[in-house]
Amino acid sequence: MCRIALSLLAPLALSASPLRAATSEDEQFWLNLTSMGSIKGDLVYFAEIQPRVGDGVSRIDQALFRGALGWKLSPAVTLYQGFAHVVVPVDGGHDVNEERGFQQLNWTMGKPWGGELSSRTRLEQRWRSDGDDMGWRLREMLRYEKPLRAGSDALNALVYAEGFVALNDTDWGARGGFDQLRSFVGAELGLPGASTLEVGYLNQLINQRGGDTRVNHVAAVTLFFRH
Repeated sequence: MCRIALSLLAPLALSASPLRAATSEDEQFWLNLTSMGSIKGDLVYFAEIQPRVGDGVSRIDQALFRGALGWKLSPAVTLYQGFAHVVVPVDGGHDVNEERGFQQLNWTMGKPWGGELSSRTRLEQRWRSDGDDMGWRLREMLRYEKPLRAGSDALNALVYAEGFVALNDTDWGARGGFDQLRSFVGAELGLPGASTLEVGYLNQLINQRGGDTRVNHVAAVTLFFRH
């Protein structure tokens, strides 16, 4: 009797179980061109342009323009207020535009293990053209770099991880909770002056609607022009 009951209940249990979340992957190339420096004294700025090429490195997936003014509270701590404009091209339709206000805290935490450990905390306010709500998102990056040759910054090993948490739901698709995680491993090359070039592999894991996951494998190149 038990076997008969189990055989009858098994199809019902299978039909009631949630569908397995799907994972999609893509190969991308991100270029980041950033200029940064002092305007006067402790008043500083940064401005960046980021074209991101996706869909198997075949088309522009996103274009980001971001800038901020900041104040150096100490040699180790800088506070910024900024704005970003993001364009997401849509094949056969209208581009989706996103506007972001943000507050950012940069903190050089120390020099453990012969390298440098730093933190970047960013709070974003997000508006998109395909909705009316404002989304809040918190981002935290931990970054560590270490010279490959003692006493020289010509070539540094570089790793960082940045977690994103959405703080509310919106009518354009944001869902409160874990949003994404970016993990980077690569190298930082010293250029004339204080400028640097960073190259490496970035893994972007995104929590999508419906519990699906997207993983982007990104060849990342970043040029920091410092003056």
